[in-house]
Amino acid sequence: MMSWHQLQYLKPEKIKRLQDKLLRNFIRGQIPYHPFYHNLFKKNNISFSGIKTTDDLKKLPFTTKEDVAPTAKEPKKFLDFVLQPNEQLIRQYAAINKKIKIILNKNQLYQEYKPTHIHFTTGRTANATPILYTAYDLQRLEESGRRMMQILNVSSSDIAINAFPYAPHLAFWQTFYATKGANLLSLHTGGGKILGTDRIIKSMESMKATCLAGMPGYLYHLIRTAKEQKNDLSSLNLIIFGGERVPSGLRDKIKEFLMSMGSKAPRILSTYAFTEGKCAWVECKEESGYHLYPDFEFIEIVDKNNERVNEGEKGEIVYTSLDWRGSVFLRYKTGDITEGLYYEKCSCGRALPRIGAAIERSSEYKEFKLAKIKGSFVNLNAFFPIMMAHKDIEEWQIEIRKKNNDPYEIDELIVYVAPRKNANFEKLRSDLKDRITAETEVTPQIVKAELTELLKQLGMETELKERRIVDKRQNMRTKLA
Repeated sequence: MMSWHQLQYLKPEKIKRLQDKLLRNFIRGQIPYHPFYHNLFKKNNISFSGIKTTDDLKKLPFTTKEDVAPTAKEPKKFLDFVLQPNEQLIRQYAAINKKIKIILNKNQLYQEYKPTHIHFTTGRTANATPILYTAYDLQRLEESGRRMMQILNVSSSDIAINAFPYAPHLAFWQTFYATKGANLLSLHTGGGKILGTDRIIKSMESMKATCLAGMPGYLYHLIRTAKEQKNDLSSLNLIIFGGERVPSGLRDKIKEFLMSMGSKAPRILSTYAFTEGKCAWVECKEESGYHLYPDFEFIEIVDKNNERVNEGEKGEIVYTSLDWRGSVFLRYKTGDITEGLYYEKCSCGRALPRIGAAIERSSEYKEFKLAKIKGSFVNLNAFFPIMMAHKDIEEWQIEIRKKNNDPYEIDELIVYVAPRKNANFEKLRSDLKDRITAETEVTPQIVKAELTELLKQLGMETELKERRIVDKRQNMRTKLA
């Protein structure tokens, strides 16, 4: 196997040849053991040997969330996406392809194929989907984490705090395995719900933590609280965000907080991941794009007509596994839209393919993407850069409800705002009203809120993800039904 050091600096044409080879081996050596794709190949009259290059993937239909997500009628549908070799299949396909190594040793089969670890997709608008890992996969998860830390320029002398919520979700466990792979002294707090904000801050201060990972909304709350309490976080020089894209204004606010507490040159960097991809990717510097692992996955970008686009063109991210066991996917449509996929050398010197930093996520922590308000479709993603980046806002929440709580009345958009100390609220109200109306074509009501009360409404220390957008009309529809 090629070393990670070599892989980072391969020319694009050599990466293409490597991925073609890995895909051929994966399709012929693993997909015969995959219930869903075994049937899909057969149904579409595609032979396993017919996929020779990544270009040949175009022969395959796309896989979508609906294919894998459990339903009331098919609660175990997700198991069809787990590799399940047995002696009969192994002998059958090894006989066809002499290059396939026959593995009949039970211990070896268990190590490579027996699921031992589970993550779940997030989101409350659909059933959570289990994604299964084997011992083989957990080694890959640790290796991807080690690579992340190297791209982030983290050394073994750094001290890390994992403030992601403790849950069977990728963010927490990727951070756990990343610190393990990089051999870092680390504290895995479980977030505000488990260890609590005050104890996390005290731990960062006493341990002289240099690196902090977590969700942007919670880390902003954590660092703002530390600033208010006049804690010493001068050692903290790297913030790693996961779960959502970070507006530049929010980065600036957090940098300002950190520098006021003595941090010299804080870096604030983001990761990108989706549960089905089984690991996360990271940027080397702000807005550099997310560096991929071309021996682990193949990424293509497609337009609205499901045709591949050229380098640097906008489209949907489509994922194919190249070296995983457990749950694996071919041509999986993520629903996430990127500004483009890039192959040119990065300023850091690496030649790894990169997903563009500007990603519109279908599965982000905002529970909704489009909502109909007052008869107009509103992209609720639009609120996040406006609210999170505003210099005069400490915290905020959006509420969509019916006027007077009457299900037959008009829709109302309420924006609760806890302003920054000494901010002119009337000026802030006017500014927000103009920005939101211009962006969404819906005129909001701006309501001033106390910070402590708003933090409770958000569930900042009680929920896995803060409740930024609350649609109270959903409860009314349920009652009417």
